[in-house]
Amino acid sequence: MKTILHIIKKEFLQFKRDPKMFSITLFAPILQLIFFGYAATLDLNLVPTIIYDQDKTVTSRKLIEEFIGSGFFEIEHYADNYKETQKYIEEGKSLVAIVIPQNFEKRIYRRETASLQAIFNGSFGNSSNIAAGYVTKVVTKYSRQIVSNYLDISGRKFIPAGSIDAEIRVWYNPELKTRNFMVPAIVGLLISVITLLLTTLAIVKEKEVGTLEQLIVTPIKPIQLIIGKLVPFVILGFISVSIVIIAMNIIFGIAVRGNVFFLFFSAFLYILSTLGLGLFVSTISKTQQQAMMISVFAVLMPMNFLSGFAFPLENMPIPIQMLSYIIPLKYFINITRGVILKGTGLAVHWPDALALLTIGLVILFLSALRFKKRLE
Repeated sequence: MKTILHIIKKEFLQFKRDPKMFSITLFAPILQLIFFGYAATLDLNLVPTIIYDQDKTVTSRKLIEEFIGSGFFEIEHYADNYKETQKYIEEGKSLVAIVIPQNFEKRIYRRETASLQAIFNGSFGNSSNIAAGYVTKVVTKYSRQIVSNYLDISGRKFIPAGSIDAEIRVWYNPELKTRNFMVPAIVGLLISVITLLLTTLAIVKEKEVGTLEQLIVTPIKPIQLIIGKLVPFVILGFISVSIVIIAMNIIFGIAVRGNVFFLFFSAFLYILSTLGLGLFVSTISKTQQQAMMISVFAVLMPMNFLSGFAFPLENMPIPIQMLSYIIPLKYFINITRGVILKGTGLAVHWPDALALLTIGLVILFLSALRFKKRLE
């Protein structure tokens, strides 16, 4: 036990002498939290819009006022022709162009179907979909107003035969903000970076400078060396999680609704996988550059893409979805979003916790075995 403690002490002394690693561990979590919280968002608050009103009547102006009054649209320009409208869309100055045709008001007064054109910049796929929903909402509301006004003027009473009224309630993220979805998942991303990347680089660095060979010739057993090497990064992982949880609450007002201890326990289960992957990468890397490239492109990027961190797994092809079952980050993100946003715990997430434990033990055991053989 004393031997392991001495190795842990040595790792922390090395860590203390490396200010870059110290800054990465303490400040990188906060910076990533801020970047993802504010920059990585799919929300669309105001839609930059150009209006081309060919009718120029009271009715068309009222429709334009409906777009402005909805709070969804910001009118960038009023065009005089199609060419000007196209220019604004091509240059990215406007996401949407609303074209009101001639005889728009006359068609309405003649009780005919009056059409208008909505042109979207499809290069911004998700934003265009959201904007299309906003346009439909405004036009539908205005259309109902016209029908209602006509019935009032004509003195007719409209009694619907029956209708369905949906009362929409959004749980866990009432404002539908992207950051509330993204920020909790950053806990898993940071643990991956801290425990996997730093573990790999620290071990490979000792190979490069020759200190690992010096440790091998000492009476230290391989298992003691492995434990002594990994424990400091477990502690660093927990420090990173704590920093993110505190910063998440202070900066974004997102508090942990569930059991914090279960969240840390799940983090420990996930760390088993990342430490094992870090050990494995260190055995196949000769330099820190190799270790960095393998860790980022062969481990971190596939894990992020296949974990549901940013892209829904349900939209992926079936073979890719099947592959995601061996990705430990997928299960940990399920837990973090559940505990932080929904307040759920072990009763709901025990399958995720069991999967993390199984995958973590298998990866860590196989990696430790390979690392041990390399040492011998």
